[in-house]
Amino acid sequence: MRYLFLFCFLYTFSTMAQDKIPFESIPEAPEEMSSGAIITRMIQGLGYRYHWASKDLREEDLVYRPTPEAASTQETLVHLYGLAQTVFNTASGVPSKRPIDHIPADYMDLRAGTLDYLKQASALFTGKNADEIAALSVTFERSGEQYPFSAWHLLNGPLADAIYHTGQLVSFRRTTGNPIQKGVNVFTGKTKQ
Repeated sequence: MRYLFLFCFLYTFSTMAQDKIPFESIPEAPEEMSSGAIITRMIQGLGYRYHWASKDLREEDLVYRPTPEAASTQETLVHLYGLAQTVFNTASGVPSKRPIDHIPADYMDLRAGTLDYLKQASALFTGKNADEIAALSVTFERSGEQYPFSAWHLLNGPLADAIYHTGQLVSFRRTTGNPIQKGVNVFTGKTKQ
C-alpha cells in the first residue's frame, strides 16, 4: 500500500511539474484555419522555441552579452517575459501596464512565468473568430494613460519580436558553449529524446 501511495504521489508530482513548464512539444494542428487557430499556432510555435531556447541555462549563459552595449541573456529573458505578458493581456482584453509591476528575478521563475503566459494566451485565442479578434486591442498603460492599437499589432509587434529574441537566446547559448538540446525540430514541433 505504501508503494502505491508513493507511486501516486510521484506520478502526480511529475504531472504537475510537466504542467508548470509547457510547450515541450506543439499540439496537433487544428482541422480548420480560423483566425484564432492561426494566432494560437503562432503562440504555440513561439512557446516551443522558447521552451528549448531557455532550458537549462547556466549562470555563464545568463550573464553573457555579445558586446558591452547589448542586452545580456538574462535581460533578454526579462524582455521576453514582458512580451509574453502583453500577448496574454491582449488575449484577456486588459491593458499592459508599463513599467511592468513585478518581474521574477529568478531564472526558473522567469522562464516558467513566460511559458505560462504563452500557454494561457494560446488557450484564450483558441476558437476565437475574426470578429472576436478584431474587437481586441494591444493596449499599453503608462502613468494612467492608455494607448490602444489594433489586434494586427500583436502579430508584427510582440509575437514577431518574441520570436526574434528567442532566436537570440539560441545564438547566445551557442556562443557560450551550451547549444540547445539535439533533436529539437521547430518544423514538426517535436523533440527526439
